[in-house]
Amino acid sequence: MSNLPFGFNPGRGDDDGNDDGSAGSAGSDPFSALFGGNPGDIGAAFQRLGQLLSWQGGPVNWDLARDLARQAVAAAGDHSVSAAERDEVLDSMRLAELWLDPVTAFAAGVTSANAWSRAEWVEQTLPAWRELVDPVAGRVVDAMATLLHGEGAGLGGLGGLGQSPEQLQALMGPGGPLQQMMTSMGGAMFGAQIGQAIGGLAVEVVGSTDIGLPLTPTGRAALLPANIVAFGTGLEVPADQVRLYLALREAAHQRLFAHVPWLRSHLVDAVGAYARGITVDTTQLEEAMGRIDPSNPEALQEALTGGLFEPQDTPEQRAALARLETALALVEGWVDEVVDAAARAHLPAAAALRETLRRRRASGGPGEQTFASLVGLELRPRRSRDAAVLWHAVLDAYGMDRRDAVWVHPDLMPTAEDLDHPELFTAGLRDSGAPLDLSGLDDPDLPAAPPESGD
Repeated sequence: MSNLPFGFNPGRGDDDGNDDGSAGSAGSDPFSALFGGNPGDIGAAFQRLGQLLSWQGGPVNWDLARDLARQAVAAAGDHSVSAAERDEVLDSMRLAELWLDPVTAFAAGVTSANAWSRAEWVEQTLPAWRELVDPVAGRVVDAMATLLHGEGAGLGGLGGLGQSPEQLQALMGPGGPLQQMMTSMGGAMFGAQIGQAIGGLAVEVVGSTDIGLPLTPTGRAALLPANIVAFGTGLEVPADQVRLYLALREAAHQRLFAHVPWLRSHLVDAVGAYARGITVDTTQLEEAMGRIDPSNPEALQEALTGGLFEPQDTPEQRAALARLETALALVEGWVDEVVDAAARAHLPAAAALRETLRRRRASGGPGEQTFASLVGLELRPRRSRDAAVLWHAVLDAYGMDRRDAVWVHPDLMPTAEDLDHPELFTAGLRDSGAPLDLSGLDDPDLPAAPPESGD
């Protein structure tokens, strides 16, 4: 879990020296965006709030999230992808597929190769973000709504407004106008922060698979030329080598997700299991909300960014988070190993690029940290190096086919304990008998031909 308060939290600021006003640090004050840039302007704040309370599309106001993500991208700078950049991406993806063929048992998984601007990445990945974030946000928004009925029906001083119990129940009970308002308000606040987080990520990511979780339909690969240029700045590596190495990573991810049909749902379900374990201390919420002056948006901001929605840490949450982190580490470790095997024979800078990517994954960026503070999940696997060591050990002992056949079923996958002792996992494969059958992972409908360009 994130070590920051859960939900509506400040991002990285002056304390770590990274608050430079870029899109990546935009998530530091979601209330500025939510209330039109100046929470102290009560008139403008409530005018903006009134516009947001009509949202009825779920626990996150995704219209607001899209708008703020696009604004963050525009503020950081964005441009349409040129025809030359599209050709470079397509050529790199085709070559990457050829280099991957000898080092993995999985056939080509890319069915379309795309070159996206930052704004296009936002638009194309929003459906996946919605699937990932809604279950987590829904739990917290539901907790806000419960303040208005049941044990929380006496919220603040509302019981002293001269209303009869029946009138208060109609006002604050399930489906009542105040519950609807709280739900819409929660959706707006989540939309503000997740929109800024996605905007920050759009300035950092180099493709569609950077965070390990699937953000595009299977087979739809994408690279962001502008971010690839930014990634390569200062590395003293030729631009074509940088682009080819990142194309290898994108293509390797796509092969894995294309030929391991259970993997996508396994990762998404782990996020859902984490969300189902969220519990919020409604007693703390009720006491805090009762002290807030509703005419003072700054007081509301201070309460919401002070840990008001921090969830209780439960064994179920810890177990779900461990499963997700281990699965992400195994994905990243496998990709790391396969890409290294494919690149080192062709790219002189392969070793340097590998280490750069490893450090980048380990440290993450401000956009990722904002997202982690919002949903309480670290998207970067902490043990990808350990996973790479394990996959390499299996390759040395049994060869490529046996290594990739481990993905045939989730019950066969290494555990967190196996990452601690890869030699025991390797010995267990030897003791299991006959080689595993890869046929269960084959999809005859996936073409092995080089990918075509697509948008």
